[in-house]
Amino acid sequence: MPDVPDSEHDDEYVDRIANNADTLKNAWQGALEDMEALADEREAEGWETVTMMAGSTGCQHREAGDDDDDRFGMVFVVPSNHGEEFTEVFGDKEFPEYEVYRREVDGNVFLVVEYRDPETETAIFVAAQYELRHAPGMVHDAEDAGEFYTYVQKLDGAVLGVFKHDSHEKFVPYAERIDDWKPQV
Repeated sequence: MPDVPDSEHDDEYVDRIANNADTLKNAWQGALEDMEALADEREAEGWETVTMMAGSTGCQHREAGDDDDDRFGMVFVVPSNHGEEFTEVFGDKEFPEYEVYRREVDGNVFLVVEYRDPETETAIFVAAQYELRHAPGMVHDAEDAGEFYTYVQKLDGAVLGVFKHDSHEKFVPYAERIDDWKPQV
């Protein structure tokens, strides 16, 4: 196995996660509960809804991908069983509206994204979590391009759907200080 260089931040990171495990677990549970409550509200209004949790969320930026991969934005990796349901509902719909409900806890962002197609009264909800320390490259690419993307994909990398947004601000609202972000230890 290759040697991995030590980082002065490794111990701090491990300590921070260990010391806040219950807080992070509760924040994730809160995001899942919020997603279900939001979906229930839409269903009560007669909308078709799909809820999924991202098993992993990546902050993709152009420098991190393959030479052929110029994409940037947030990548939600979903289990295959949710992927099938997503694909059926996503279909050829537009989803021109979206809302992001987010909460930060010690450098982690817990969010629920609601994608809406008012014409068909269809809503897709994705619960996700990412670490702010991974966001700078993604935010810079979004600032440069003047747009932002979210991707739903399976673990094998197959992209199930792409959403285009005018800005990253609902996902990462304070781009002007993202490079200076440091976790509280």
